[in-house]
Amino acid sequence: QVHLVESGGGSVQAGGSLKLSCVVSGTLFSSCGMGWYRQSPGKERELVSTFSFDGATTYADSVKGRFTISHDSPKNTLYLEMNKLKTDDTAMYICAAEGCPVGSRWLFAYYGQGTQVTVSS
Repeated sequence: QVHLVESGGGSVQAGGSLKLSCVVSGTLFSSCGMGWYRQSPGKERELVSTFSFDGATTYADSVKGRFTISHDSPKNTLYLEMNKLKTDDTAMYICAAEGCPVGSRWLFAYYGQGTQVTVSS
């Protein structure tokens, strides 16, 4: 059974930084990569970033240049380093695993419970 546990969220002022972690336990079958979503009330869930196991990364336009995704294989941990945070970044950040791109979208098999990020002005 696969479990994803996120941590690292919190409250920060605009311009600040946070680093999110997602620890994966259990056995993942062959897949293309992992990713981070965010969800806030009244907004559609947004795929923030993906990490492909071949090293490729993608970012939503809204976070390019400010967020960095990375993966530590021995620790089975996915990270999202977030800098220059804006109030619009306030959301629940959710880790996703065992996924592959299908057309223009990524499909994942597993999701975590999320970690809340709140950015104040």
